[in-house]
Amino acid sequence: MVNIVIDGKKLEVEEGTTILQAAQQLDINIPSLCYHPVLEPYAACRVCVVEVTVKGKTDVITSCNNKIGEGMEIQTASERVLLARKLNVEMLLARAPAAEPLQEIAKSLGIEKTRFEVEDPDEKCILCGLCVRACSEVVGAEAISFIERGKSRVVSPPFGEPSEACIGCTACAYFCPTECITYEDIRGRKVIHSEMHLGPETAIRVPSRQAVPMVPFIDEESCIHFQTGECKICAQVCPKEAVDYDQQDEFLDLEVGSVILATGYKQFDAGRIPTYGYGRLDNVLDGLEFERLVNASGPTGGKIKCANGEEPKAVGIVHCVGSRDENYNEYCSRVCCMYSLKFAHLLKEKTCADVYDFYIDMRCFGKGYEEFYHRLLEEGTKFIRGRVSEITDVPMIPEEEGRLIIRVEDTLLGALRRIPVDMVILATGLEPSVDHNKVAKTFNISCTQDTFFLERHPKLAPVSTFSDGIFLAGACQSPKDIPDTVGQAGAAAAEALALADKGTFELEPITAVIDEDLCSGCQICVSLCPFTAITHDKEKGYSEINDALCKGCGTCVSACPSGASYQKHYRDEQIFAEIEGLFIE
Repeated sequence: MVNIVIDGKKLEVEEGTTILQAAQQLDINIPSLCYHPVLEPYAACRVCVVEVTVKGKTDVITSCNNKIGEGMEIQTASERVLLARKLNVEMLLARAPAAEPLQEIAKSLGIEKTRFEVEDPDEKCILCGLCVRACSEVVGAEAISFIERGKSRVVSPPFGEPSEACIGCTACAYFCPTECITYEDIRGRKVIHSEMHLGPETAIRVPSRQAVPMVPFIDEESCIHFQTGECKICAQVCPKEAVDYDQQDEFLDLEVGSVILATGYKQFDAGRIPTYGYGRLDNVLDGLEFERLVNASGPTGGKIKCANGEEPKAVGIVHCVGSRDENYNEYCSRVCCMYSLKFAHLLKEKTCADVYDFYIDMRCFGKGYEEFYHRLLEEGTKFIRGRVSEITDVPMIPEEEGRLIIRVEDTLLGALRRIPVDMVILATGLEPSVDHNKVAKTFNISCTQDTFFLERHPKLAPVSTFSDGIFLAGACQSPKDIPDTVGQAGAAAAEALALADKGTFELEPITAVIDEDLCSGCQICVSLCPFTAITHDKEKGYSEINDALCKGCGTCVSACPSGASYQKHYRDEQIFAEIEGLFIE
């Protein structure tokens, strides 16, 4: 440890600490424009100067790159320091008068105007070099560098042309202290709706803000380290050393007594309906993109904006995109109507836009839902009954220029209408998130025609399946909203706990049996059993049935060519005896 004095305050710090870092421990602010904690100090701006006295010798040095020494006495705001700092700031102001952080430092030092000649009043670059060093040392791309000398010195890619070495990571803009470097869409869009996420827009993030468990992951496609092999900033700043770039997916074999399937859902891809223009026309959004746009922690701060950065004057919301459609999914996704009404309410609350709601049938089935629908009517949302046929940007009259046009048949008016709007929100339906047929085969359960998992009974056993110990929860069984999903999840958990707490297992009373003397060992029943309850014993030469797995479906009984398989309590002799009993007087 090293003992020093900063502005009359004694401090004990670790050896190797810089003067700037030591001052920060005492909450002493030393201004700097070129310092960043993840880069080696460079002292390019020379604004962070301090006065240091060691063994009777005094000198003015930069604080970001000079380390403390035993017995140092440091002054951060002496007359000599302020004079040197003002001179450096005035020279930087002459170079980059439009840099706002530099203007703030100048104001704090009492500088109203630089004494030196200003060549470009709009210049922001102070030539600190953070962008160049970030591109080289952090990213490893080396797409930009300093060119020219003296007053002509600037930061530029080779030959002033876009460089193929640039990977578009925007690290240069992130490190730039004066916001001189910006990144813009090549099509001039201010807001890119298709690139919005529900979670943070970084390479290391949690899937969403309500993720359970709240554990971050690294998006390898976005992470600079996995593209160039450099960076590793997240590992440097993590105090728990929890970042491991070499981790791989692990597959574990676990023995369990019950399984709850909660594979969830995925959003219908609106791009499958080309007439709606999703992915082709700007300002045509799906539900999740609008949810991110309107979120207070989103990229626009919750402000609803079109691609050009302006607030929409008219918005259309299209129901049942991908649902209740013979060409895609015939079932109702249940949630679309209500989240469309929520979007309409938010639009009315946050903008002055006219809101058009295009629906087939309004299905407000839950508690308080119908009342919310009537509230939207009172707020002035315009409901149009009819399926939207096309969304286009081809105008037919001057009022449609530069806008999206929704073509729809208004079934209440019995007329075709063209509604010009600035933004369209597609209320997309829900689909199974994974290949349910493959999962169903793995767990010996069934699927409906829509490939959702089939429950044992829709009323008496809505969370159970035909395989004991396998339970369903959430949208894997059918499309449902959050309250229904939470309720079904609780029921599935209770069923699993009850099964574990019971300690015993009830078998089916009616199961199949194989007569060893009649079995020919053809193994037809083995291949047909849907519950894999039959195995063939090669040494004994006949098949055997596991009573714990058999559900008494009778498939093996009907398929057995030798008549060796039969069901308990349903042997031919028993059935014949019952028939004879019917005719006894």
